Amino acid sequence: MTRSRLLAIVLLPTLIYPSPFALAQQTADSAKSSAKSSARSDGQLDGYSRAASETERNWEEKLRALPVPDTIRENMRRLSARPHHVGSPYDKDNAEWMLAKFKEWGFDAQIENFYVLFPTPKERLVELLDANGATKFKASLQEPVVPEDPTSNQTSEQLPTYNAYSADGDVTGPLVYVNYGTREDYEELDRLGVSVKGAVVIARYGGAWRGIKPKVAAEHGAVGCIIYSDPANDGYGVADSYPKGAGRPKDGVQRGGVNDTDFPGDPLTPGVGATKDAKRLDRKDSPIITKIPVLPISYADATPLLSALAGRVAPATWRGGLPITYHIGQGLGTSEAPSEAKVHLKMFSNWDIKTLYDVIAKIPGSTEPDEWVIRGNHHDAWVNGADDPISGASAELEEARSLGELLKQGWKPRRTIVYCVWDGEEPGLLGSTEWVETHIDELKKKGVMYLNSDSNGRGYVFLEGSHGLEHFINGVAADVKDPEKGISVLERRRLLEISRSKGSDRTEARNRQDLRISALGDGSDYVSFLDFAGIPSLDLGFGGEDRGSEYHSIYDDFWWYTHFADTDFVYGRALAQVAGSAVMRMADAELLPYNFANSAETISTYVDEVQKLLKSEQDEIAEKNKEIDEGVFTATSDPKNPIAAPKHEATPPFLNFAPLENGSTALTASAREYQKAVKAAEANGGAALDAATIDQVNQLLMQTERAYFSAAGLPGRTWFKHQLYAPGAYTGYGVKTLPAVREAIEQRKWSIAEASTVTVGKVLTGESAAIDAATEKLKSVAPSPVTPSDAGGAK
Repeated sequence: MTRSRLLAIVLLPTLIYPSPFALAQQTADSAKSSAKSSARSDGQLDGYSRAASETERNWEEKLRALPVPDTIRENMRRLSARPHHVGSPYDKDNAEWMLAKFKEWGFDAQIENFYVLFPTPKERLVELLDANGATKFKASLQEPVVPEDPTSNQTSEQLPTYNAYSADGDVTGPLVYVNYGTREDYEELDRLGVSVKGAVVIARYGGAWRGIKPKVAAEHGAVGCIIYSDPANDGYGVADSYPKGAGRPKDGVQRGGVNDTDFPGDPLTPGVGATKDAKRLDRKDSPIITKIPVLPISYADATPLLSALAGRVAPATWRGGLPITYHIGQGLGTSEAPSEAKVHLKMFSNWDIKTLYDVIAKIPGSTEPDEWVIRGNHHDAWVNGADDPISGASAELEEARSLGELLKQGWKPRRTIVYCVWDGEEPGLLGSTEWVETHIDELKKKGVMYLNSDSNGRGYVFLEGSHGLEHFINGVAADVKDPEKGISVLERRRLLEISRSKGSDRTEARNRQDLRISALGDGSDYVSFLDFAGIPSLDLGFGGEDRGSEYHSIYDDFWWYTHFADTDFVYGRALAQVAGSAVMRMADAELLPYNFANSAETISTYVDEVQKLLKSEQDEIAEKNKEIDEGVFTATSDPKNPIAAPKHEATPPFLNFAPLENGSTALTASAREYQKAVKAAEANGGAALDAATIDQVNQLLMQTERAYFSAAGLPGRTWFKHQLYAPGAYTGYGVKTLPAVREAIEQRKWSIAEASTVTVGKVLTGESAAIDAATEKLKSVAPSPVTPSDAGGAK
């Protein structure tokens, strides 16, 4: 996961916007109850009888008192002491140390091994050539030791700076600056008359996930791709340079995978676990290895390359923080001379199969051992990885130790709890994906919830996940105190949302009973659980007050973290408290505390959004075509700095959204009926929740997230089965909601969009039926209380 992604989650406006009608209804409902948290006034927990609620709260309070910040600090010191990338000796050593700890705490623990393709650099070169082909500048491709930082000198164990799953290649071509390297940037280049065919492109980090940059470059004919960290986004534009401050220094480089978005995990074993005897693709046939060679560089190395560019001056929004004039490098059809800058790029890897070490530790359930609540964080890093991922893994370990202490005090979870510390997340979610693919049949039967964390910092809680868990996690977060402010972490986050919102968004942040959680895209180990196994998932952490950009460099280590991040480790404790309480509350609930009302309301906003998206596309294309015909673009193009008019496009057709609307309406009605049945079951203290047959209801509830699946998967990406959420094919980390419909509209694939409204509408109707089945079973377990009028008494 990226630290920049975490900060974006915390600091950018919420991306889900309800319809005016839905918002008005929410506001009115909230005003009636004056609710500002999801905590119930009677203290009864959702899914618990009154007596069980009191017992559960007592155990959770004991849990939250146990995590010790100094222990989290020492976990980090130990785990980040040496580089521990996939295949390294210390990666295995860490796994074995954690295994021993889990056993010491009373868990049934083991290491599961998988065998994955993990390339490491063999040959790297970036050099600027003169007109005769001689070398003018050679990039160092090296991060220097910082004297103040005692582990930055572990050079013999550090992975070099590179992008994993780059194609091998030795290419030379003119250099072209492409901003962030997104599809929109190439549309701008096309209007500027600039072609990247046969060129080496240089793109800055940001704007889209790094793997999108070589993907789009190759689609436009580029032969190579360089990605650099611009200081405006990732350096002194963020904070003072390390070691004075937390900002990336001039020679710092962001490593990272650049695998394509078809599927996560091992590139050679899509859909099946990468066991020793697994059938593997030939490397040349893997669709997720890039088509062109890619290398990341520092902004110190990027400066001579960008300075050598001539041609057109880059648009204002393309200019970064370097003290140079940003040029594109070619100005075909303009008065500027084209760039003479040529770059020689060479990248070759050792394409080895490496062993993964997933640590899997279980506490058997006392009543429903075949229902699993799963908790995970990864342990591998690009280098020392104190922030990413050890800040989260250290908290997870302290959380597990605390549960072990409760076991000694007599606590026994109702359901089985599975703690996982994954290997191989950094290159491409390898360890978690291979484990899920291996155990997929069992997980579909037993998976209740997956709760993930990754990097953890200081500041505000962020909450992402399945919206059936939105009400649940709000309730948990309302019970944990913020270590800096003394109010609940939920209330502090709510106040942040109020401070940064405007108008109706601010009204909602202030009055909606539950704080909205964001949908999950990509970026950490929840992907396979949600998108391939259909297990309701959450991703949690803290951040927003510790701003830095050491991400995926040799400087992400214990020294950096203890000087610039959660230096007192109190937010590590808060993460252990929130995640540990959530695990306990889900594991001990009599009735699984899913809430379909929040899901139905959120899905209705998604349906509204895709309709507005189509209307916006129709209006924008119609207006653009009109302006072309009127000569607007010709008249406003500077003859000495021309920009071509865009091309005429066919106006998007109207689509039949009725299947989506019908499915959403059915889902809303089913959610309403289920909530009525839950209230009936909780009547009189919820004694009915103790009924032996309540587990039959839970078995039906466990299938409701799976009901959002289409067996055929998404168009063009069959591995992704979930029809509500998926990472974008051209955004990577960024989520696309109702992805089959939304991405077809965005990519203007109208026949796919039309077919997808039908497919997704059927999925929503199927989800409605799944909820109805649980409702009917719950009613049979807990019939509605008899009122005097029902019995024929006085009205």
